[in-house]
Parts: sequence; C-alpha cells; structure tokens
Amino acid sequence: MKPDPVNLSRLLPLDYKQLQALDVVVQEQNFERAARRLNLTQSAISQRIKLLEQSVAQPLLIRTSPPVPTELGQQLLGHYRQVSQLERELLPSLLLDAPRQPLKVSIAVNADSLATWFLPALAPLLTQYPIELNLLIEDETRTLERLRQGEAFAAVSTQPRALPGCHASPLGRMEYLLVCSPAFNHQYFGEGLTLESLHQAPGVAFDQRDDMHISYMSEYYALHAGSYPCHTVRSSEAFIALACAGAAYCLIPRLQIERELAAGTLMALPAPPLYRDLYWHRWVLERGIHWQISQAILQHGAACLLPFADAER
Repeated sequence: MKPDPVNLSRLLPLDYKQLQALDVVVQEQNFERAARRLNLTQSAISQRIKLLEQSVAQPLLIRTSPPVPTELGQQLLGHYRQVSQLERELLPSLLLDAPRQPLKVSIAVNADSLATWFLPALAPLLTQYPIELNLLIEDETRTLERLRQGEAFAAVSTQPRALPGCHASPLGRMEYLLVCSPAFNHQYFGEGLTLESLHQAPGVAFDQRDDMHISYMSEYYALHAGSYPCHTVRSSEAFIALACAGAAYCLIPRLQIERELAAGTLMALPAPPLYRDLYWHRWVLERGIHWQISQAILQHGAACLLPFADAER
C-alpha cells in the first residue's frame, strides 16, 4: 500500500543538516563515503537520516546497495538541492569579500539538442560568468526524471506538463529526416524503401530504449524492434559518421546535417519526416544566472527550432 501523502508545510522548518546527510548518502551511494565527506561517523549519518524519517513518519531511503531514495525522499532531495543552489548564487552578494566561486549548474538535455542548438545558446553566458556546467545526457523522454530527483535545475523534454514546483515553456519543434549516403541507398534501396530492403539494411539507434527510432519504424513500416538490424550508438555525431561512411541509415535532426545534405554526402530517403516538440522545464524558484540561462535557452531555441504551428507546412 502506498503511504499517505505528507503535508510538508506541517513539518517546517526542515532540518537541513538531516537533509544534507540524505543528499550526500544518495550522491556517494554509500554511508561510509558519505560520512568521510561530511567528517562525521557513519552512525551519525544514519542517525540524522533516521531522525528525518521519524519527522515525516515515512521511510526516505531504501537501504540497498547502493541506497535509493523513496518517492518522498526524492521530493525532499529536490527541495534541498534547489535551496542549496539558490544559496550558492546568493552568497557572493551577501558577503562582498567572499571569493568568486564557479556556480555549478546541472541541466538534463537530449543528445540531439546538445549536438545542434543548445550549446550556442549558453556560450555567451559561459564566457561572461563563472559557471561550472554539468550536462546530464538523457533521451528527451527521460530528462524530466533528473529534474524530478533534484539532480538538475532544468531539462529539455518532450513532455508539455510541468512537474510540481516547476515551469514549462515551449521551445519549438525538432525536425528529423531518415537519411543515408548515396552509396548506401544504391546498395540497399535501389528498388525503393521496401519491407524487404529494410529487413536487410542496418539502421542505428541511440540505445535499446530509443523509442524514437523504434516507434518510427513501427508506425510507418510495421517493423518491430529486433526484426531488423540496428546498431546501438550513444552519440548523435556517431550517427552521422556511420551514415556518411555508408554503414547505416538513421533518423537525424535536419539542423545537424544541413552541410552534408548540401554537399550530397547524405541524402534524405523518401520517408515522412518526424517532428519532436521540445519544452524547457525549470524550477519555479529561479533567479540570477539561472533565470538568465532560461532566457537564453528560450530565445535561442525559438530562433533555431521550428515553431509548432509552422513545422508541417
């Protein structure tokens, strides 16, 4: 039976030393390493987490190896990490003589955005401010989990609905084309894009959970995962390298292959394009550099990606 929801407002003020202990155990994936990091004994770490669990009357940590936070534990960690991030950004303005330390900013982003429009959006801010960027690479359907767990302050996702405590804004549409090299096309698709040829031609997917490639082939060609050859490569750039080398066909963002299409190194196959709607999710409590990052991402995304209404014209 699922535990009853806890009214967190009744628990305030939260004990942030206890929350810190929970956070470090989850980060270090071990009680002993967490104790060393906080210069405490292992029993002291355990006691702090037990007291926190007693205060919410629910378990917050599944004591496996490695330890895993429960659903409520993830919510508390998300809250603690947001507050910690805001404090790190606020501290220099409170202590004028404090050394200017790089601000750690974690963002969950999909590989295709990272390989095309995403980094140019951040480049001006990275040269202007002391930002230490931590990019968590996930499929665009799974990036929100990093935001939900408090590991990232923002995420690029295909999900339009915001998580509790977050905002979601539309970025635009990414257009994908099914492409290959002219030599690959001649070898496998000389008679057209048929079921017989697709059963022989090797494709390429990001990983075994790449639902984009799998769902595309299933929807348009009634091909199911495992019924056709498919490389697994966790790199958008490697997709292009394989396709240019004549080793595979692939779904790839048009933004990423404009030069190859213009040069004739790659060609678009006679297949329907695929569109993915992207949204920018971030904490409600954003200020300073975090706010500037969001504005830069939203503005650059709007300039590079297709507007939702115009994508299929």
